[in-house]
Amino acid sequence: MRTLSLMAGLCLSAGAWAAVPASEPVQPIAPAEITDPAKVELGKQLFFDPRLSRSGFISCNSCHNLSMGGSDNLPTSIGHNWQEGPINSPTVLNSSLNLAQFWDGRAADLKEQAAGPIANPKEMAFTHILAIDVLRSIPQYRESFKQVYKVDEITLDAVTDAIAEFEKTLVTPNSRFDKWLKGDKNAITKVEQEGYDLFKSIGCVACHNGPALGGNSFQKMGLVEPYKTENPAEGVAGLTGKDADRFKFKVPTLRNVELTYPYFHDGAYWKLEDSVDVMARLQLGRKLSDDEIGKITAFLKTLTGDQPSFALPILPPSTNDTPIPKPFE
Repeated sequence: MRTLSLMAGLCLSAGAWAAVPASEPVQPIAPAEITDPAKVELGKQLFFDPRLSRSGFISCNSCHNLSMGGSDNLPTSIGHNWQEGPINSPTVLNSSLNLAQFWDGRAADLKEQAAGPIANPKEMAFTHILAIDVLRSIPQYRESFKQVYKVDEITLDAVTDAIAEFEKTLVTPNSRFDKWLKGDKNAITKVEQEGYDLFKSIGCVACHNGPALGGNSFQKMGLVEPYKTENPAEGVAGLTGKDADRFKFKVPTLRNVELTYPYFHDGAYWKLEDSVDVMARLQLGRKLSDDEIGKITAFLKTLTGDQPSFALPILPPSTNDTPIPKPFE
């Protein structure tokens, strides 16, 4: 397995940092800074285009729905020919802040991740060659890639680069908690602040810290008690073959967590309160009271920030010579 390094994400502005006490383990998220709007727009078109799939029905947005917190609200995603995927779909929101992509970190960055689902037989089930052929058959895409990348040929490298640039804009600043961090002491309630204090004091911040409150480390699921599941995912062990890495997963972000149910890599828990209880027991050895669970849950709901807002792209029409796959072939 490659050495995982913290990928450069969207940096906080100096003003945002200045208002946050250095002792806080969590920092606000800054708005996205778009330096190449044409590339982002191209990436947005590709993100929503189902013609990158074998059936012509599945797009990136199918499993990372931007109207549903960047996930699909299913225990495990549904892919080509109605196949059920092996693992819960992580949110794409704030994914640029992750140290690596996928639950097991097998993709170093968003660009590498974007290539995976296209050729995965249980997801989009196409091949990279055929997907690129489809795009090459569409004049508007050929022209867009020529303008953005200054090349005559559409390549997989350019496709995944454009998708990644769009995904980097999918950050969610201005949560109530971020406003509180930056000095607005009326942005959260007394109960929500007590929940944050509990979140810190019992040790949740050991893994859920930084701007994304997660995404920056790999941890074993079930440190104190074993996590019981029928899901076959082994975590990092699936890449390394080491038993010590079994059930070691990338710590998920808690940003917008109230929107990204069901929870955990197997999508086994639908209620945020139940997830708080499970994590406290299995990871920290703490049996929380209903009142404590309620306060932490209240805090977690303050982490919902501004959701991505933009006009849906008008996809380039297919030409008569575009190969049209048969639905669920």
